[in-house]
This record gives sequence, structure tokens and C-alpha cells, in this order.
Amino acid sequence: MSNYKTVCGLEVHAELATKTKVFCSCSTSFGAPPNSQVCEVCTGMPGTLPVLNERVLEFAVRTGLALNCKITLNNRFDRKNYFYPDLPKAYQISQLYLPICTGGFVEIEDSVNGGKKRVRIHEIHIEEDAGKLIHNDETGETLINYNRCGVPLLEIVSEPDIATADEASDYVSRLREILRFCGVSDCKMQEGSLRADVNVSVMPADSDVLGTRTEMKNLSSFRAIRASVDAEAKRQISVIESGGRIIQETRRWDEAQGVSVSMRSKEEAQDYRYFPEPDLPPITLSQGYVDEIKAKLPELPKEKKARYMRDFGLSEYDTSIICSSLDFVRLFELTAGLTGSPKDSANWIMGELMRLLNENQLAPEDMGFRRESLAEIINLLNGGKISRDSAKAVFEAVFKDNVDPAEYIRENNLELLSDGTLLRETALGAIGANPKAVSEYLSGKQQALNYLVGQCMRMLKGKASAPEITKLLKELIDE
Repeated sequence: MSNYKTVCGLEVHAELATKTKVFCSCSTSFGAPPNSQVCEVCTGMPGTLPVLNERVLEFAVRTGLALNCKITLNNRFDRKNYFYPDLPKAYQISQLYLPICTGGFVEIEDSVNGGKKRVRIHEIHIEEDAGKLIHNDETGETLINYNRCGVPLLEIVSEPDIATADEASDYVSRLREILRFCGVSDCKMQEGSLRADVNVSVMPADSDVLGTRTEMKNLSSFRAIRASVDAEAKRQISVIESGGRIIQETRRWDEAQGVSVSMRSKEEAQDYRYFPEPDLPPITLSQGYVDEIKAKLPELPKEKKARYMRDFGLSEYDTSIICSSLDFVRLFELTAGLTGSPKDSANWIMGELMRLLNENQLAPEDMGFRRESLAEIINLLNGGKISRDSAKAVFEAVFKDNVDPAEYIRENNLELLSDGTLLRETALGAIGANPKAVSEYLSGKQQALNYLVGQCMRMLKGKASAPEITKLLKELIDE
């Protein structure tokens, strides 16, 4: 592999988070019964006319601005003609000649030279999604669900600036962050709302001439993206080394086998017989419209990370974890505001919360507890009302059953003792029963004090504040 360079470009399809489809009023909600969210327009019945969803236009412009693109003020739709069972009208409304966004870039980690690098964006265009085929391998039958027909998509086309599988995954991850922070897509890869077509070619390490590329369609996980880039590059090198020739084609990634399989020769623009969409007028945007959307752009991940490090003193690692999910960001900002402790808030999210999410195989967006509960637990812990172990137990109950922290603590008798007389008597008892440990502490052995603290905690059955017991023991021994 060291004798070759991998060149990769991605076409990422993001379903937009609009309530209705791009050219009709059918719902876009996920998980509805098959073929229950269709109408004459999105299934292409004769005599119907599409009408553009204005929110789709707004989301496209917002995305382009967030990705540093130039917005095309005068653009239009084009008709892409092809027959496939999941496309009932035998054409797709897309944009070829005048896409709504051009240029732009996404900054990623440079896995070859170190530091940062920019992956350029060639264009972003609006198009409608096709339906979904469900194959039954046992019966040989194929069912079609047209609910997805007409769901609005943005296709984000990169330049071939990606050099490794890690860079490909990083690019999609950064893109996903930006889209989610902008509020234009939920980017749930498990539901197909973010999918990537991966174009891969290889060339000799000392050459600048691009090799013949192949395309793998509809990859919907970071693992599949990384694995497919690596495997396809190795396959192409093996073909070249054995004297063969790479054919430009579309391939299917078989995740179970870890290989790509040839599907068909790669189509070019002329194969689709593009022509201007006759049923939709050209789109004319004013610069004022674009400026208004730009003024309302939310804080993006890069700026948010910089602010967290500057204002809250979080490390770059902390901010990268928190900003990896919009749900983490919302929880962090709420918790930090209610506790006044950004570092504690970040540590609980990166520690206990991520542990519970991983153990239960849940994504951040699947968190089902009342968001204020985490701040309440941190405040109780920092206020000396509960121990750290109890705080963890309470949070686990909150995470699993959405309990009220204060009620759970009361019902399970978890609140720390605050009876000063009892604490003092217990500390005096430990000192009196352990003269050797007291003597060793006075001679400078810190472990001896820790032993005394442990004795007190045992007698109090863990229902005391260890820092408070430590302070009390020091005071009594000094007396």
C-alpha cells in the first residue's frame, strides 16, 4: 500500500428535517406504516404539479453558509431520467446545472501530514429521495415502500481531497456535526437520514494523475465508510499489481463479508438525459434573503468548542466529546448553568452518562430522563448532602427510570448525616480506639489518617461526608 496513494471523494445525502416533503404536503415522519405517507404528487401521477417547500430552500441556504459555500442566487431544478422500481415516475427532480451552493470546505484532521486540512466542497444541490425496496431472500419477493418518495435531500459533493479511510470517516463526522447544529437534519444514520456514496481510486505514490474511480452506494455507518475505503483501495491495488485494469463502475458494499461487489457500470450525466424541470420555475434569491439567514445561523461546533475552552476552561479533549452530539451540548449548557460548575458538568457527561449509554447501547438522542436531574444531583453532591457513590446510584436510577433525585434519595435513605454531635463522637471514638494510627499520622504518615477516616465511615455505614470527617479528625488530633 505504501507504493500507492488513495484518493477519495464523497457524495453525502442528508434528509432535511422538514415536516413535509419537498414538493407536496405529505409527512416526512419516520416509521409510519408502509405507503401511508404518499399522494399523487410524490408518486408521480399524471396531471400533478410539484410545489417547492420554502423551508427546504431555507435549510439549503443555511447549510451552504455553515459550510463556507457561495450561494447561487439564480438556480433551478433539473429532471434526472431513469427507471427503477423505487422511483414510480421514472425521473427524479434534482439540480445539475445550477446547484444552490458551490465551493466551501470542511476542516478535518490530516492523517498523512498531521495538523488540519480542508476537504473542499464541489457543490450542494437539492433533490427528492426515492422509495425503499425491501427484499425477501427466502421468497425472492421485493416489496416497495413509497413513504420516502419526495422526502427532501441535500446532496453534498466533495472534491477528491480525502486520502485515507480515517479522513473519510472524520469528514462525514464533522459534516454530521454541522448539519445537526444547524438544525437542518437529524442525521440519524440508523434511520437512513444520512447516507454516503464513496468514490475511491488509487494511483502510484509518485504520480499526480488520478486513477479510475469506483463508487460504493448508500453507506450508512462510520464503520462501513472506513472499511469500504480501505478494502476498495486494497482491491484496486491488487488488480493493478496483477496486471489488470480498474473499471469505472458502481459497486455494492457487503458489510458482512467486508468486500465490495460489482453492480453496474458507472453512469455519467448524459446517461440520465438531464433537462430543465418544466413543472418548476427557476429560483431567484435576493442577497437580503441570504443575509437574513446568515444572521440567524446558530453557533457552529468549531466556534462552540473555542468558547468552551476560553470561557469554561475545558480542555480540547473535553470540548471534542461534548460537541460530538447536539444532545450532549444541550445537556451540558443546561447543567453548567444550573450548577455554576462547567467542569463537573462535563465530567459527569463524559463519565457516568457515556458509561450508561454504552452499557445500554443507546445514542445520546435516546436519553429519556428529565434534563434538570443531572444538575440537581451535582448540586446535592457538591453541597455535601450525598456521597459520590450515592450520587452515581441516584443518576443511574434517573437514567433508567427517570426518577426524581430528591425523592429517590429520601426513599432510599441516602442523605448524608449532618448531626455534628454524632460525627464528633464517632471521630473521637476512632481516635481513642486507634492510638497507633494517631501516632503514625502525627509522624507524617498520611495513610494513617486515611485509615481513621475509613473506620469512621464504617461506623457511620458510609452515610457521612468523607471530606468533612477528614477535616474533623485533623482538628481533633491537633487539639
